[in-house]
Amino acid sequence: KLSPQFGKLKYGTTKVKPSKFDIFLSGYAAGGAQVIVSSPADVAKVRLQTQIYPYNATSCSVLAGSKYTGPINCLVTIVRQEGFFGLYKGSSVLMFRDCHSFATYFVSYAIFREWLIPFEQSNSELVAVLLAGGSAGVVAWSIATPMDVIKARLQVDGAKQKYRGVIHCITESVKQEGITVLFKGLSLNCLRAFPVNMVVFLTYEAIMRQFKQFPL
Repeated sequence: KLSPQFGKLKYGTTKVKPSKFDIFLSGYAAGGAQVIVSSPADVAKVRLQTQIYPYNATSCSVLAGSKYTGPINCLVTIVRQEGFFGLYKGSSVLMFRDCHSFATYFVSYAIFREWLIPFEQSNSELVAVLLAGGSAGVVAWSIATPMDVIKARLQVDGAKQKYRGVIHCITESVKQEGITVLFKGLSLNCLRAFPVNMVVFLTYEAIMRQFKQFPL
């Protein structure tokens, strides 16, 4: 059996709810950690999604003019042509996006859940978790979308660089397309975020409920 000291958190017990500030900091740190791991895959995903002549997966052939034939080829090509750090192109924007959106994501979920679950009414918990999770996803993507747009543009910007950096990308994009360019795809992001994050937090709560059965 694990020592009781093993499971003690900042407050000395697992029964005390963390403060909103602690949740914010935890989400912020989680967003930063995710970027380190996920940035190469994210760059490859965006490059594959935006290449003009995609790989024909149905016939397993490379269409004329295709630059990348698949995820692995995309990663290798980026490293060969742009160096290892090409895999982290736009990562500063990705870091800014994920740190702030993750922090807001978890804090907003905690707030919405408290609003939706009266202290005595545990029978309303399922609906509250679903609504709180979906709403938290919408809030997070509302904050993340501007940086997501800039991140994608920097990632697509290959060896022939159109943008000199984050600020230049923002100013040029706004100058050419207006301020609304920063919110391109927001409605679709929110439409996707609500059902996805309903399931995410429902799963999270179910797993946490199982863990609580095992005393630390």
